Amino acid sequence: MTISNTNKIIILSITLLITGLLSFTSKAESVIKATMYKPLQCGCCDDYAAYLEKNGFEVKIKSMRSLAQTKRTAGVPQGYEGCHTLFVDGYVVDGLVPVNTINKLLNERPEITGITLPGMPWGAPGMDSRPKSAPLISYGFQKGSSDTFVYAKD
Repeated sequence: MTISNTNKIIILSITLLITGLLSFTSKAESVIKATMYKPLQCGCCDDYAAYLEKNGFEVKIKSMRSLAQTKRTAGVPQGYEGCHTLFVDGYVVDGLVPVNTINKLLNERPEITGITLPGMPWGAPGMDSRPKSAPLISYGFQKGSSDTFVYAKD
């Protein structure tokens, strides 16, 4: 049995269409969705969201007058707060945590509530107009506990 040129073209077209759809689906699935709660007018938070989006995240931003209740509800330990709170794939990420540390968290999937980079240190993503003067230390935490531990140094 021989396949006509018309049938070959149809088969090739269908194959290319299916390959394209599979490629699009895998790219769409690789986007990491996150929701950021940030102060109303915080430029570093906006820069941080753009940084995440350049690194494969889709960030939904919710600006708020106060984040105190959000941070308490999320379990961020007092004294370890960053400038914003991000919720991503079941974890809390507080502050300007570098993307490689977030990816480590999402790949390792430890049994913790989340991680935090306290304050707004120079050299952190979103605060990179000046070089960092020390390693960026992200701390792991568990909701309901004030205990923290060093999760990553960047």
